[in-house]
Amino acid sequence: KQVQSMDYDVIVFDTAPTGHTLRLLSFPSMLGKAFDKIMALKNRFSGLFTQMQGMMGPDMPSEDMLLGKLEQTREVIERVNLTFKDPTKTTFVCVCIPEFLSLYETERLVQELTKLDFDTHNIVVNQVLFPDKDATQLTEWYEEEKPKLSETSQDLLSKLLARKRMQDKYVNQIWDLYEDFHVVLMPLLNHEVRGSDKLESFSEHLVDAEDEVEDVE
Repeated sequence: KQVQSMDYDVIVFDTAPTGHTLRLLSFPSMLGKAFDKIMALKNRFSGLFTQMQGMMGPDMPSEDMLLGKLEQTREVIERVNLTFKDPTKTTFVCVCIPEFLSLYETERLVQELTKLDFDTHNIVVNQVLFPDKDATQLTEWYEEEKPKLSETSQDLLSKLLARKRMQDKYVNQIWDLYEDFHVVLMPLLNHEVRGSDKLESFSEHLVDAEDEVEDVE
């Protein structure tokens, strides 16, 4: 209904993980093919329907009424499908984190969306540790400060740096894989993004992402 009426400037579908998302997005096409088969077979089963109608009595809707409803539904599905595949109206923004499994699922999603003729040219990489610095810079700082730190602090920072090095590896792979995409790095915060104020503040990273990307590169 939202897609048909277009009462809003932008409609955002926050979709489930990859497998569920692909099934959701392919559903209009699958349903459209199913309706085409049903309509193609209607003449073959018209006699059977007449017999059933005789058994069920006048309360059963007529064949023309049922077929009319099916046709209306098929037309709605076709319009939704065309809207989904129109790059001037619909695009898909992939969101991932800089880890192996998430990157693997993102690549799978991009490939499948391309097969379905969905526009996708935006990737948001979430929960990035210090997106404006790389692990080498932080390691140099750590080595200078290490003698001043307690063993507990050293242990905490060494784990942090290990995580940062891992993230940098996958962020670099994302740049290589999606050099033609618009990639945005979103920082890991010290708090949850809940409430309109925090959400608005967090969204500024999307607007100012170009400067952060230049620093990383």
